[in-house]
Amino acid sequence: MDLVNLSDFEAAARDRLPSETFEYYFHGANDEVTLKDNRSAFNKIKLRFKVLAGLSDRDLSTSILGHDISMPVAAAPTAFHKLAHPEGELATVRGVGTAGTAMFLSTLSTVAMEEVVEAATGPVFFQLYIYKDRGLTEELVARAAAAGCAGIALTVDAPIFGKREPDIRNRFRLPSNVRVENAAPAGYGDFPERLDGSGLTEYINDMMDPAISWSDLEWLVGASSLPVIVKGVVRGDDAVRCVDHGAAAIVVSNHGGRQLDTSPATIDALPEVVEALDGRIEVLLDGGIRRGTDIVKALARGAGAVLVGRPILWGLAVNGADGVASALNLLRDEVDTAMALCGCSSIAEVTGDLL
Repeated sequence: MDLVNLSDFEAAARDRLPSETFEYYFHGANDEVTLKDNRSAFNKIKLRFKVLAGLSDRDLSTSILGHDISMPVAAAPTAFHKLAHPEGELATVRGVGTAGTAMFLSTLSTVAMEEVVEAATGPVFFQLYIYKDRGLTEELVARAAAAGCAGIALTVDAPIFGKREPDIRNRFRLPSNVRVENAAPAGYGDFPERLDGSGLTEYINDMMDPAISWSDLEWLVGASSLPVIVKGVVRGDDAVRCVDHGAAAIVVSNHGGRQLDTSPATIDALPEVVEALDGRIEVLLDGGIRRGTDIVKALARGAGAVLVGRPILWGLAVNGADGVASALNLLRDEVDTAMALCGCSSIAEVTGDLL
């Protein structure tokens, strides 16, 4: 079957992956209200297209923190890529590079950050969880800079892990040949040896610091030469405080509906954040992106670019690096089509009057 949209990639990945792995990637927290709202909120927004715009070619290129990318789409940080493909994040970063864009690499990568950056042809931003072991946290920050990462994305919406009920039922575990490679040198590469519930939830709640605060953001900004992006903001007042504490960019995110269920859809939260920041720093968005029209709507509401998570994993599961590139290039084609039909020839022309 030809894969002509991201739903086709999802269906193909479902067929290829073990059910426990697919359910880990696919599901959200509790009743999955936010997971569903991330999608449905886009469908409620209508595009007021312009006509007779005299278009020929479209320019989809843009940048994130000064790093040029071929389109306003990058790979969001997602964990455990070796569950989808034997080469894991190495295949992902190659596919992202083929598509000419950026990758956000999870702390919970199954390939060490140095290997991923070495294989990259575009910018790699390192997503950071703050461990209770602050020595390890400091080491991860230093390694990210030494490896050549383009920035650090601090996740702030997961002081503890949300209730992901399928993972609890499945007693989600990593196979013996898969580890949290970035933390393995410090002895934190494996899940706790317990039998009840989700091993990932136990790992996060055991290892990560639930007491992180604004002082930790300030520490991180001062501890690294890399720009710091704060990921997991849905409020304007929090966004302003991020700027005040040195953040270089914000990702409006609810963790893909996997943390606090019934939190707002990210596209609905975006306008408040954009208005509060008033252009002081860059704003990105993730959550529910499945169509090129979703991306145009996010740009029109003030995002500089979007991050996609699950679709990257579907592409990886279907065909490794080539599958990742294919999924991203499909989105590129949809964005190009949507811009043409909206009467826009460049990203700068995608503005709020389209909504």
